Amino acid sequence: MAQVSGKSFIPETFQGTTVDIATQIGLLWELIKTPLIVPLLKLAVVICLAMELMLFAERLYMGIVIILVKLFWKKPEKRYNWEPMKDDLEAGNSTFPLVLIQIPMFNEREVYKISIGAACNLSWPADRLVIQVLDDSTDPIIKEMVEKECKRWAAKGLNITYQIRETRGGYKAGALKEGLKRDYVKECEYVAIFDADFRPEPDFLRRSIPFLMHNPKIALVQARWRFVNSNECLMTRMQEMSLDYHFTVEQEVGSATHAFFGFNGTGGIWRIAAINEAGGWKDRTTVEDMDLAVRASLKGWKFVYLGDLQVKSELPSTFKAFRYQQHRWSCGPANLFRKMVMEIVRNKKVNFWKKVYVIYSFFFVRKIIAHMVTFFFFCVVLPLTIMVPEIDVPKWGAIYIPCIITTLNSVGTPGSIHLLFYWILFENVMSFHRTKATFIGLFEAKRANEWVVTEKLGDALKNKKSAKKFNFNIGDRIHVTELGFAAFLFFCGCYDYLYGKNNYFVYMFLQTITFSIVGLGYIGTIVPS
Repeated sequence: MAQVSGKSFIPETFQGTTVDIATQIGLLWELIKTPLIVPLLKLAVVICLAMELMLFAERLYMGIVIILVKLFWKKPEKRYNWEPMKDDLEAGNSTFPLVLIQIPMFNEREVYKISIGAACNLSWPADRLVIQVLDDSTDPIIKEMVEKECKRWAAKGLNITYQIRETRGGYKAGALKEGLKRDYVKECEYVAIFDADFRPEPDFLRRSIPFLMHNPKIALVQARWRFVNSNECLMTRMQEMSLDYHFTVEQEVGSATHAFFGFNGTGGIWRIAAINEAGGWKDRTTVEDMDLAVRASLKGWKFVYLGDLQVKSELPSTFKAFRYQQHRWSCGPANLFRKMVMEIVRNKKVNFWKKVYVIYSFFFVRKIIAHMVTFFFFCVVLPLTIMVPEIDVPKWGAIYIPCIITTLNSVGTPGSIHLLFYWILFENVMSFHRTKATFIGLFEAKRANEWVVTEKLGDALKNKKSAKKFNFNIGDRIHVTELGFAAFLFFCGCYDYLYGKNNYFVYMFLQTITFSIVGLGYIGTIVPS
C-alpha cells in the first residue's frame, strides 16, 4: 500500500510558498464552512430563537397579568385581613408583638450609621423592639466605630445589641442564623432584615406587621427598594431600570397570582416560625434569601409584596462592585435551581401550576434563559451569521421580538425610557458576566460559592470631592474580555458594511462602542484615592 502523507489531505494550492496567507485562510474557511460551520451555526440560531420565544412568552404573560392586577386585583390590604396598628392606652404596649431587627454588615465604614439610625427611629414601642447589629467586619477600626454607634443608641434607651462572630462562616446566612439562636430572641415573633445601606421609613413596621398578625399563613412581607443614588451616573440609571421592572412587574405578579416570589434579602419582614419550619438559613448558595423563600413556599407559606411600602437603599456605583454583585445574583439562582429542582417536583404541599411557575418561569426562563439568549444570540451567533450568508436569521427574531421584549421591560421606569437604547447595549455587555456566572452555578464550578460583599460608597464621594488623585488599578480599569468582544463585533460590523445585506453593522458598531467603554473602564464612578 502506498504511503499517505499529511500533504495529501491538503489542497495543492495550500502547499506552495508563493500563495498568499490570506488566500490560504480564505480557502480553509471555504473548506470547513459548508460541512461544519453552516450546520453548527444553523443549530445555534434555532436554539437561540427557541430561547427567545420562551423569553418573549414569559414577558408577554407578565405584561398581561400586571395590567389585569392593576385594573382588577384588589390591593393587598383588601385581599388579606389587615387592620392598622393602634396605640391602646389601657392595654399599653402589650398589643404590639415583639419584633427583632437584624442588620448584617461587613466593613461598612461609609453607611453603618444609616441603617442603625433608621432602625432605631422606627415607630414602634422601644420595649417591643430588639435590634441586632450583626457585624462580621474584619477591620478593627470599623468594628470599634460600629460598636460605639450601638452604644450611643443604647444610651438613649433602645434595646440594641452589637454582635460579632469568631469566623465569617456562612457569610450573611451564617450571621442571620447565629443571631436567631440568642436567648433574648426566643420571645420575638417576627424579624425584619435590613442591609447596612437600607433606611426604612418610621412607619415600616406599622404597615407590614398587620399582614403577619392577622393572616397566620403569611410568612413574608417584602417592601420595594428605592434608590437614593440612581442619578449618580449612567450605570446606576441602567441598574434602576432593570430593578424597577423586577419590583414593578415580577414581584407584583408573583405576589398576586401565586403568593410567591423571591425574597430580596433585605427590606422585608419574616415570621420566625416560618423560617424555623423551612429549615432556617442555609449557606449552600450565594442566594440564601431565595433559598429560604423557595423552601418556605414548599411548606405552604404565602408571601405578600407591598409595592407602595418603599425602603431607600444604595446601588453599587463602581463597575467592580456591580460586576461582583451580578456574579452573585446570577450564579446563586442557577446553583439553587440545580440543587432544588427535584425537591420542587416531588413536593406534595403545593399545586401543579405553582410548581410550573417556580421551575419554568421563576428559575428556568428568568434566571437562566434570559442571560443566555441575550449573550449568545446578540453578541455571538447573530454577528457570526453575517459572515455566513447561507444562514438567514428571520427579521422577527433579530428585530421585532427583541424590540417588543425591550418595550415590555421598560414599563418599570417610564421616566428613563429615553435611555432605553443604551440600556439594551449595556445589558448585552453585562449578559456576558451573567451567562458565565450562570454556567458556574449550574455546573458548581470553582467560583460557585464566591461571596464578595457589594461595596457601598455612601457619602464618601461627597467628602472627597475635592481630591484630585484617583486610584488607577489597571486590573480594575482595563477589561480584556470586553475589549476582545469589541474587536470581534467591530470586525463583524465592517464585514457587514462591505458585504452584508441586512444593515446589522449599525447595531454592531454601537455595541462595539459600548463594549469598548466598559473594557476601558469608563463606566460607573471612579473613586478618589
